[in-house]
Amino acid sequence: MKKIILFVSVLVSAVSFAQAKIEFKAKDNTIDYGTVTKEQDNGVRVFEFTNTGNQPLIITNVQSTCGCTVPTKPTQPIMPGKSDKIEVKYNMNPGPIRKTITVESNAANVEGGRVSLKIKGEVIVKQEVNPLEKKKTSPMQ
Repeated sequence: MKKIILFVSVLVSAVSFAQAKIEFKAKDNTIDYGTVTKEQDNGVRVFEFTNTGNQPLIITNVQSTCGCTVPTKPTQPIMPGKSDKIEVKYNMNPGPIRKTITVESNAANVEGGRVSLKIKGEVIVKQEVNPLEKKKTSPMQ
């Protein structure tokens, strides 16, 4: 009986050390767009990550908080020590950007295998310059 208990405890220990782990390169898992215009930015950003575990990392789902942000996920398992990316495309509607993307995986180093990624920034409307409009001059000139 002692041999069976010892075998089971060794097996459980070995399984607990075999894990996939996800580590994102973006500080605080956030990408800051800064202040951008729709005409000069396509809205695509990339979250790079590495599997720092010793088992294949499987990304099962990636979803956004709204339809204005479209994420794409890797389709194949990410092997230990290898890197991949999650691409996010924001639709660049004018105004503040504050969106969350949830990544679901088999990663053991994050609670429930879920990681929240964030994008932030502001999209402004580019000011059109009318070449026919007179420039305002100051009274000092």
